[in-house]
Amino acid sequence: MALTGRTALIAALGALFVGLLLPSWTGIGAVTGAVLLAVLVDLVLAAPVRSLRIARGGDTTVRLGDTASVELTVSNTSGRPLRALVRDAWAPSAWRPGTSETASRLTLAVPGGERRRAVTVLTPGRRGDHHAHRVTVRSLGPLGLAGRQGSHHVPWTVRALPPFNSRKHLPSRLARLRELDGRTSVLTRGQGTEFDSLREYLPGDDVRSIDWRASARRNTVAVRTWRPERDRHILIVLDTGRTSAGRVGDAPRLDAALDAALLLTALATRAGDRVDLLAHDARKRASVIGSSPSEILPSFTNAMALLEPALHETDMRALVSTALTMAPHRSLVVLLTGLDAASVEDGLRPLLPLLTKRHEVVLASVADPHLDVLAAGRGTVEAVYGAAAAEQTRADRRNTADRLTRSGVTVLDAPPAQIAPALADTYLALKAAGRL
Repeated sequence: MALTGRTALIAALGALFVGLLLPSWTGIGAVTGAVLLAVLVDLVLAAPVRSLRIARGGDTTVRLGDTASVELTVSNTSGRPLRALVRDAWAPSAWRPGTSETASRLTLAVPGGERRRAVTVLTPGRRGDHHAHRVTVRSLGPLGLAGRQGSHHVPWTVRALPPFNSRKHLPSRLARLRELDGRTSVLTRGQGTEFDSLREYLPGDDVRSIDWRASARRNTVAVRTWRPERDRHILIVLDTGRTSAGRVGDAPRLDAALDAALLLTALATRAGDRVDLLAHDARKRASVIGSSPSEILPSFTNAMALLEPALHETDMRALVSTALTMAPHRSLVVLLTGLDAASVEDGLRPLLPLLTKRHEVVLASVADPHLDVLAAGRGTVEAVYGAAAAEQTRADRRNTADRLTRSGVTVLDAPPAQIAPALADTYLALKAAGRL
Protein backbone atom coordinates (compact mmCIF):
# COMPACT_ATOMS: atom_id res chain seq x y z
CA MET A 1 0.00 0.00 0.00
CA ALA A 2 1.39 3.41 -0.95
CA LEU A 3 1.59 5.79 2.04
CA THR A 4 1.63 9.57 1.71
CA GLY A 5 1.60 12.60 3.99
CA ARG A 6 1.06 12.02 7.69
CA THR A 7 0.59 8.29 7.14
CA ALA A 8 4.07 7.97 5.61
CA LEU A 9 5.56 9.97 8.47
CA ILE A 10 3.97 7.76 11.11
CA ALA A 11 5.08 4.64 9.24
CA ALA A 12 8.67 5.95 9.11
CA LEU A 13 8.63 6.68 12.84
CA GLY A 14 7.28 3.21 13.44
CA ALA A 15 10.12 1.69 11.43
CA LEU A 16 12.62 3.76 13.40
CA PHE A 17 10.97 2.57 16.61
CA VAL A 18 11.36 -1.03 15.50
CA GLY A 19 14.95 -0.57 14.38
CA LEU A 20 16.21 1.27 17.46
CA LEU A 21 14.21 -0.02 20.39
CA LEU A 22 12.94 -3.50 19.75
CA PRO A 23 16.40 -5.13 19.40
CA SER A 24 17.16 -4.12 22.99
CA TRP A 25 13.88 -5.67 24.23
CA THR A 26 13.44 -9.30 24.89
CA GLY A 27 10.52 -11.57 25.84
CA ILE A 28 7.38 -9.84 26.99
CA GLY A 29 8.78 -6.38 26.32
CA ALA A 30 9.32 -7.18 22.67
CA VAL A 31 5.80 -8.59 22.29
CA THR A 32 4.28 -5.55 23.99
CA GLY A 33 6.21 -3.21 21.77
CA ALA A 34 5.09 -5.09 18.65
CA VAL A 35 1.46 -4.90 19.73
CA LEU A 36 1.72 -1.19 20.44
CA LEU A 37 3.27 -0.65 17.04
CA ALA A 38 0.48 -2.65 15.36
CA VAL A 39 -2.14 -0.60 17.21
CA LEU A 40 -0.43 2.63 16.19
CA VAL A 41 -0.26 1.64 12.54
CA ASP A 42 -3.89 0.38 12.63
CA LEU A 43 -5.02 3.71 14.06
CA VAL A 44 -3.14 5.64 11.37
CA LEU A 45 -4.58 3.56 8.54
CA ALA A 46 -8.18 3.87 9.78
CA ALA A 47 -10.25 6.19 7.57
CA PRO A 48 -10.98 9.60 9.11
CA VAL A 49 -14.46 10.15 10.54
CA ARG A 50 -14.75 13.93 10.41
CA SER A 51 -14.44 14.08 6.63
CA LEU A 52 -17.29 11.61 6.05
CA ARG A 53 -20.41 13.00 4.40
CA ILE A 54 -23.64 11.46 5.67
CA ALA A 55 -27.11 12.09 4.26
CA ARG A 56 -30.56 10.64 4.98
CA GLY A 57 -33.54 9.63 2.89
CA GLY A 58 -36.56 7.34 3.05
CA ASP A 59 -39.89 7.36 4.86
CA THR A 60 -41.19 10.42 6.67
CA THR A 61 -44.52 8.95 7.82
CA VAL A 62 -45.64 5.53 9.03
CA ARG A 63 -48.82 4.05 10.48
CA LEU A 64 -48.42 3.11 14.12
CA GLY A 65 -47.57 -0.58 14.23
CA ASP A 66 -45.92 -0.61 10.80
CA THR A 67 -42.22 -0.18 9.98
CA ALA A 68 -40.44 2.79 8.41
CA SER A 69 -37.16 2.55 6.49
CA VAL A 70 -34.66 5.40 6.75
CA GLU A 71 -31.57 5.27 4.52
CA LEU A 72 -28.13 6.47 5.55
CA THR A 73 -25.82 7.37 2.65
CA VAL A 74 -22.18 7.47 3.80
CA SER A 75 -19.66 9.07 1.41
CA ASN A 76 -15.98 8.36 2.09
CA THR A 77 -14.04 11.34 0.72
CA SER A 78 -10.66 10.08 1.91
CA GLY A 79 -8.32 7.74 0.05
CA ARG A 80 -8.44 5.11 2.78
CA PRO A 81 -11.08 2.38 2.89
CA LEU A 82 -13.67 2.79 5.63
CA ARG A 83 -14.44 -0.20 7.81
CA ALA A 84 -17.01 1.12 10.24
CA LEU A 85 -19.45 0.29 12.98
CA VAL A 86 -22.33 2.79 12.79
CA ARG A 87 -24.89 3.60 15.45
CA ASP A 88 -27.97 5.47 14.22
CA ALA A 89 -29.42 6.98 17.40
CA TRP A 90 -33.15 7.72 17.71
CA ALA A 91 -35.49 8.24 20.66
CA PRO A 92 -36.43 4.95 22.42
CA SER A 93 -40.07 5.37 21.33
CA ALA A 94 -38.98 4.95 17.69
CA TRP A 95 -38.29 1.26 18.28
CA ARG A 96 -40.20 -1.77 19.36
CA PRO A 97 -39.38 -2.50 23.03
CA GLY A 98 -36.10 -4.37 23.36
CA THR A 99 -34.98 -3.93 19.73
CA SER A 100 -33.27 -0.52 19.73
CA GLU A 101 -29.84 -1.83 20.76
CA THR A 102 -29.62 -4.20 17.81
CA ALA A 103 -31.64 -2.33 15.16
CA SER A 104 -29.67 0.90 15.55
CA ARG A 105 -26.26 -0.72 14.92
CA LEU A 106 -25.02 -1.12 11.36
CA THR A 107 -21.83 -2.34 9.69
CA LEU A 108 -20.40 -0.56 6.65
CA ALA A 109 -17.42 -1.00 4.31
CA VAL A 110 -16.85 1.98 1.98
CA PRO A 111 -13.85 2.10 -0.39
CA GLY A 112 -12.01 5.41 -0.65
CA GLY A 113 -13.83 7.96 -2.82
CA GLU A 114 -17.06 5.92 -2.92
CA ARG A 115 -20.33 5.82 -1.00
CA ARG A 116 -22.60 3.15 0.40
CA ARG A 117 -26.11 2.98 1.77
CA ALA A 118 -27.43 1.37 4.94
CA VAL A 119 -31.02 1.09 6.11
CA THR A 120 -32.36 1.72 9.62
CA VAL A 121 -35.76 0.09 10.23
CA LEU A 122 -37.94 1.94 12.75
CA THR A 123 -41.02 0.54 14.52
CA PRO A 124 -42.54 3.47 16.47
CA GLY A 125 -44.27 2.59 19.71
CA ARG A 126 -46.37 5.75 19.98
CA ARG A 127 -47.94 8.42 17.79
CA GLY A 128 -46.18 11.68 17.01
CA ASP A 129 -42.88 12.91 15.62
CA HIS A 130 -39.75 10.83 16.18
CA HIS A 131 -36.46 12.67 15.63
CA ALA A 132 -33.04 11.30 14.78
CA HIS A 133 -30.34 12.32 17.28
CA ARG A 134 -26.94 11.66 15.75
CA VAL A 135 -24.95 9.13 13.76
CA THR A 136 -21.87 7.80 15.55
CA VAL A 137 -19.19 6.18 13.39
CA ARG A 138 -16.32 4.04 14.67
CA SER A 139 -13.75 3.68 11.88
CA LEU A 140 -11.50 0.65 12.36
CA GLY A 141 -8.07 -0.03 10.94
CA PRO A 142 -7.32 -3.02 8.71
CA LEU A 143 -6.37 -5.18 11.73
CA GLY A 144 -9.36 -4.15 13.80
CA LEU A 145 -7.13 -3.35 16.78
CA ALA A 146 -7.78 0.40 16.93
CA GLY A 147 -9.94 3.01 15.32
CA ARG A 148 -11.33 6.53 15.32
CA GLN A 149 -14.77 7.57 16.52
CA GLY A 150 -16.87 10.63 15.93
CA SER A 151 -20.49 11.76 15.54
CA HIS A 152 -22.43 13.60 12.85
CA HIS A 153 -25.73 15.37 13.37
CA VAL A 154 -27.96 14.27 10.47
CA PRO A 155 -31.53 15.48 11.19
CA TRP A 156 -34.57 13.48 10.11
CA THR A 157 -38.13 13.14 11.38
CA VAL A 158 -40.55 10.25 11.04
CA ARG A 159 -44.17 10.94 12.00
CA ALA A 160 -46.14 7.99 13.39
CA LEU A 161 -49.79 8.32 12.33
CA PRO A 162 -52.85 6.78 14.00
CA PRO A 163 -53.18 3.14 12.91
CA PHE A 164 -56.80 3.38 11.61
CA ASN A 165 -57.66 -0.17 12.69
CA SER A 166 -61.37 0.43 12.02
CA ARG A 167 -60.70 0.65 8.27
CA LYS A 168 -61.89 -2.97 8.08
CA HIS A 169 -65.46 -1.76 8.81
CA LEU A 170 -65.49 0.69 5.90
CA PRO A 171 -66.60 -1.66 3.05
CA SER A 172 -69.76 -2.81 4.83
CA ARG A 173 -70.70 0.77 5.74
CA LEU A 174 -70.08 1.94 2.18
CA ALA A 175 -72.47 -0.77 0.96
CA ARG A 176 -75.11 0.58 3.34
CA LEU A 177 -74.35 4.10 2.08
CA ARG A 178 -74.89 3.02 -1.52
CA GLU A 179 -78.20 1.58 -0.44
CA LEU A 180 -79.16 4.91 1.12
CA ASP A 181 -78.12 6.72 -2.03
CA GLY A 182 -80.55 4.58 -3.99
CA ARG A 183 -78.00 2.66 -5.99
CA THR A 184 -79.12 -0.75 -4.76
CA SER A 185 -82.58 -0.22 -3.29
CA VAL A 186 -85.62 2.03 -3.24
CA LEU A 187 -84.96 5.57 -2.14
CA THR A 188 -86.45 6.76 1.12
CA ARG A 189 -88.31 9.84 2.21
CA GLY A 190 -87.39 12.02 5.13
CA GLN A 191 -86.93 15.52 6.45
CA GLY A 192 -84.05 17.35 4.87
CA THR A 193 -83.71 15.00 1.86
CA GLU A 194 -83.50 15.89 -1.81
CA PHE A 195 -86.22 15.05 -4.37
CA ASP A 196 -85.05 12.40 -6.82
CA SER A 197 -87.86 11.08 -9.05
CA LEU A 198 -91.45 9.80 -9.30
CA ARG A 199 -92.60 6.21 -9.22
CA GLU A 200 -95.84 4.27 -8.96
CA TYR A 201 -97.44 4.01 -5.53
CA LEU A 202 -96.93 0.69 -3.74
CA PRO A 203 -98.83 -0.60 -0.70
CA GLY A 204 -97.14 0.59 2.45
CA ASP A 205 -95.83 3.86 0.99
CA ASP A 206 -96.31 6.98 3.09
CA VAL A 207 -99.38 8.77 1.73
CA ARG A 208 -97.62 12.08 2.42
CA SER A 209 -95.23 11.27 -0.42
CA ILE A 210 -98.04 11.13 -3.03
CA ASP A 211 -97.67 13.76 -5.74
CA TRP A 212 -101.33 14.59 -6.56
CA ARG A 213 -100.53 16.80 -9.52
CA ALA A 214 -98.39 14.15 -11.15
CA SER A 215 -101.06 11.54 -10.34
CA ALA A 216 -103.69 13.66 -12.10
CA ARG A 217 -101.65 13.50 -15.30
CA ARG A 218 -101.31 9.72 -15.07
CA ASN A 219 -103.58 6.72 -14.79
CA THR A 220 -101.80 5.63 -11.59
CA VAL A 221 -100.97 7.19 -8.26
CA ALA A 222 -97.44 8.66 -8.29
CA VAL A 223 -95.23 9.10 -5.25
CA ARG A 224 -92.08 11.13 -4.84
CA THR A 225 -88.80 9.39 -4.06
CA TRP A 226 -86.05 11.10 -2.15
CA ARG A 227 -82.35 10.67 -1.63
CA PRO A 228 -80.28 11.80 1.34
CA GLU A 229 -78.80 15.24 0.88
CA ARG A 230 -75.14 15.53 0.00
CA ASP A 231 -72.67 18.24 0.90
CA ARG A 232 -73.82 18.30 4.53
CA HIS A 233 -71.37 19.70 7.10
CA ILE A 234 -69.97 17.50 9.88
CA LEU A 235 -67.81 18.82 12.69
CA ILE A 236 -65.89 16.23 14.70
CA VAL A 237 -64.87 17.56 18.12
CA LEU A 238 -62.21 15.66 20.07
CA ASP A 239 -62.05 16.30 23.80
CA THR A 240 -58.34 15.93 24.63
CA GLY A 241 -58.73 16.79 28.31
CA ARG A 242 -58.34 14.69 31.44
CA THR A 243 -60.99 12.08 30.62
CA SER A 244 -59.27 11.19 27.33
CA ALA A 245 -56.11 10.16 29.21
CA GLY A 246 -57.82 7.28 31.05
CA ARG A 247 -56.46 3.97 29.81
CA VAL A 248 -58.86 1.34 28.53
CA GLY A 249 -56.91 -1.85 27.96
CA ASP A 250 -53.48 -1.00 26.59
CA ALA A 251 -54.26 2.46 25.20
CA PRO A 252 -55.78 5.76 26.35
CA ARG A 253 -59.38 6.56 25.45
CA LEU A 254 -58.13 9.20 23.03
CA ASP A 255 -56.71 6.53 20.70
CA ALA A 256 -60.10 4.83 20.32
CA ALA A 257 -61.71 8.23 19.73
CA LEU A 258 -59.21 9.00 16.96
CA ASP A 259 -59.96 5.68 15.29
CA ALA A 260 -63.71 6.36 15.39
CA ALA A 261 -63.19 9.84 13.97
CA LEU A 262 -61.16 8.46 11.04
CA LEU A 263 -63.81 5.89 10.12
CA LEU A 264 -66.57 8.50 10.25
CA THR A 265 -64.46 10.88 8.16
CA ALA A 266 -63.78 8.28 5.48
CA LEU A 267 -67.47 7.32 5.31
CA ALA A 268 -68.84 10.88 5.28
CA THR A 269 -66.35 11.95 2.62
CA ARG A 270 -67.52 9.10 0.36
CA ALA A 271 -71.08 10.29 1.00
CA GLY A 272 -70.19 13.72 -0.38
CA ASP A 273 -70.32 15.51 2.98
CA ARG A 274 -67.82 18.08 4.23
CA VAL A 275 -65.95 17.16 7.41
CA ASP A 276 -63.95 19.45 9.70
CA LEU A 277 -61.98 18.59 12.84
CA LEU A 278 -61.50 20.34 16.19
CA ALA A 279 -59.35 19.08 19.08
CA HIS A 280 -59.75 21.03 22.31
CA ASP A 281 -59.09 20.85 26.05
CA ALA A 282 -58.22 24.03 27.97
CA ARG A 283 -57.38 25.53 24.56
CA LYS A 284 -57.62 24.57 20.92
CA ARG A 285 -55.02 21.91 20.15
CA ALA A 286 -55.67 21.32 16.46
CA SER A 287 -58.18 22.08 13.72
CA VAL A 288 -58.61 21.06 10.10
CA ILE A 289 -61.02 23.11 8.03
CA GLY A 290 -62.00 23.01 4.38
CA SER A 291 -59.80 20.17 3.15
CA SER A 292 -60.58 18.72 -0.27
CA PRO A 293 -61.98 15.17 -0.38
CA SER A 294 -58.65 13.77 -1.62
CA GLU A 295 -56.68 15.50 1.15
CA ILE A 296 -59.03 15.19 4.09
CA LEU A 297 -57.81 11.84 5.50
CA PRO A 298 -54.09 12.76 5.20
CA SER A 299 -54.83 16.13 6.82
CA PHE A 300 -56.76 14.51 9.68
CA THR A 301 -54.17 11.81 10.36
CA ASN A 302 -51.32 14.33 10.36
CA ALA A 303 -53.17 16.55 12.84
CA MET A 304 -54.18 13.59 15.03
CA ALA A 305 -50.64 12.21 15.14
CA LEU A 306 -49.51 15.07 17.38
CA LEU A 307 -52.43 14.96 19.81
CA GLU A 308 -51.79 13.85 23.38
CA PRO A 309 -54.20 13.84 26.34
CA ALA A 310 -53.86 16.85 28.63
CA LEU A 311 -54.01 16.14 32.36
CA HIS A 312 -56.46 18.91 33.22
CA GLU A 313 -60.16 19.59 32.82
CA THR A 314 -61.53 20.63 29.46
CA ASP A 315 -62.85 24.18 29.19
CA MET A 316 -66.27 23.23 27.83
CA ARG A 317 -67.37 26.83 27.39
CA ALA A 318 -64.39 27.56 25.15
CA LEU A 319 -64.88 24.25 23.33
CA VAL A 320 -68.54 24.96 22.56
CA SER A 321 -67.77 28.53 21.54
CA THR A 322 -65.07 27.37 19.11
CA ALA A 323 -67.36 24.68 17.70
CA LEU A 324 -70.12 27.23 17.06
CA THR A 325 -67.63 29.46 15.28
CA MET A 326 -66.48 26.60 13.05
CA ALA A 327 -70.08 25.50 12.33
CA PRO A 328 -72.14 28.69 11.79
CA HIS A 329 -74.88 26.81 9.87
CA ARG A 330 -76.79 23.63 10.61
CA SER A 331 -74.34 20.75 10.95
CA LEU A 332 -73.83 17.38 12.54
CA VAL A 333 -71.62 17.97 15.58
CA VAL A 334 -69.95 14.77 16.82
CA LEU A 335 -68.46 15.23 20.27
CA LEU A 336 -66.02 12.51 21.34
CA THR A 337 -65.72 12.93 25.10
CA GLY A 338 -66.31 11.16 28.41
CA LEU A 339 -69.57 10.31 30.18
CA ASP A 340 -68.33 11.12 33.67
CA ALA A 341 -71.32 12.48 35.55
CA ALA A 342 -69.44 15.33 37.24
CA SER A 343 -67.75 16.72 34.13
CA VAL A 344 -70.90 16.40 32.00
CA GLU A 345 -73.30 17.91 34.55
CA ASP A 346 -71.04 20.78 35.58
CA GLY A 347 -69.35 21.48 32.26
CA LEU A 348 -71.20 20.30 29.16
CA ARG A 349 -74.90 19.95 29.96
CA PRO A 350 -75.59 23.64 30.75
CA LEU A 351 -74.11 24.54 27.33
CA LEU A 352 -75.95 21.93 25.27
CA PRO A 353 -78.88 24.20 24.30
CA LEU A 354 -76.40 26.38 22.41
CA LEU A 355 -75.52 23.35 20.25
CA THR A 356 -78.85 21.54 19.96
CA LYS A 357 -80.71 24.72 19.01
CA ARG A 358 -78.87 24.88 15.69
CA HIS A 359 -77.21 21.50 15.18
CA GLU A 360 -77.76 17.77 15.32
CA VAL A 361 -75.51 16.59 18.17
CA VAL A 362 -74.02 13.15 18.75
CA LEU A 363 -71.97 12.40 21.86
CA ALA A 364 -69.74 9.32 21.64
CA SER A 365 -67.90 7.99 24.68
CA VAL A 366 -65.43 5.10 25.04
CA ALA A 367 -66.60 2.66 27.70
CA ASP A 368 -64.34 0.40 29.73
CA PRO A 369 -65.21 -3.29 29.13
CA HIS A 370 -63.40 -4.18 32.35
CA LEU A 371 -66.40 -2.78 34.23
CA ASP A 372 -68.47 -5.71 32.92
CA VAL A 373 -65.88 -8.14 34.24
CA LEU A 374 -65.83 -6.46 37.65
CA ALA A 375 -69.63 -6.32 37.82
CA ALA A 376 -69.81 -10.09 37.42
CA GLY A 377 -67.30 -10.73 40.21
CA ARG A 378 -68.37 -12.86 43.17
CA GLY A 379 -66.83 -15.28 45.64
CA THR A 380 -64.71 -12.98 47.81
CA VAL A 381 -65.33 -9.81 49.76
CA GLU A 382 -63.02 -7.87 47.45
CA ALA A 383 -64.83 -9.17 44.35
CA VAL A 384 -68.23 -8.20 45.76
CA TYR A 385 -67.06 -4.69 46.59
CA GLY A 386 -65.53 -4.43 43.10
CA ALA A 387 -68.80 -5.58 41.54
CA ALA A 388 -70.78 -3.01 43.53
CA ALA A 389 -68.44 -0.19 42.49
CA ALA A 390 -68.55 -1.25 38.83
CA GLU A 391 -72.33 -1.47 38.84
CA GLN A 392 -72.57 1.98 40.42
CA THR A 393 -70.27 3.40 37.74
CA ARG A 394 -72.33 1.81 34.96
CA ALA A 395 -75.55 3.15 36.49
CA ASP A 396 -74.08 6.66 36.67
CA ARG A 397 -73.12 6.49 33.00
CA ARG A 398 -76.59 5.29 32.02
CA ASN A 399 -78.24 8.09 34.01
CA THR A 400 -75.95 10.67 32.43
CA ALA A 401 -76.71 9.29 28.96
CA ASP A 402 -80.47 9.42 29.67
CA ARG A 403 -80.28 13.07 30.72
CA LEU A 404 -78.31 13.95 27.59
CA THR A 405 -80.85 12.11 25.43
CA ARG A 406 -83.68 14.11 26.98
CA SER A 407 -81.70 17.24 26.03
CA GLY A 408 -81.82 16.25 22.37
CA VAL A 409 -78.42 14.54 22.08
CA THR A 410 -77.82 11.14 20.49
CA VAL A 411 -75.55 9.26 22.92
CA LEU A 412 -73.20 6.36 22.20
CA ASP A 413 -71.36 4.49 24.94
CA ALA A 414 -69.34 1.61 23.51
CA PRO A 415 -66.01 -0.16 24.23
CA PRO A 416 -62.94 0.65 22.11
CA ALA A 417 -63.45 -2.18 19.61
CA GLN A 418 -67.07 -1.12 18.93
CA ILE A 419 -67.08 2.67 19.19
CA ALA A 420 -65.94 3.26 15.58
CA PRO A 421 -68.52 1.05 13.81
CA ALA A 422 -71.24 2.22 16.24
CA LEU A 423 -70.53 5.86 15.36
CA ALA A 424 -70.56 5.04 11.64
CA ASP A 425 -73.92 3.26 12.03
CA THR A 426 -75.35 6.24 13.90
CA TYR A 427 -74.28 8.57 11.09
CA LEU A 428 -75.96 6.32 8.51
CA ALA A 429 -79.13 6.09 10.61
CA LEU A 430 -79.34 9.88 10.93
CA LYS A 431 -78.79 10.21 7.20
CA ALA A 432 -81.48 7.62 6.43
CA ALA A 433 -83.91 9.43 8.73
CA GLY A 434 -83.23 12.74 6.99
CA ARG A 435 -81.93 14.39 10.15
CA LEU A 436 -78.75 15.74 8.55
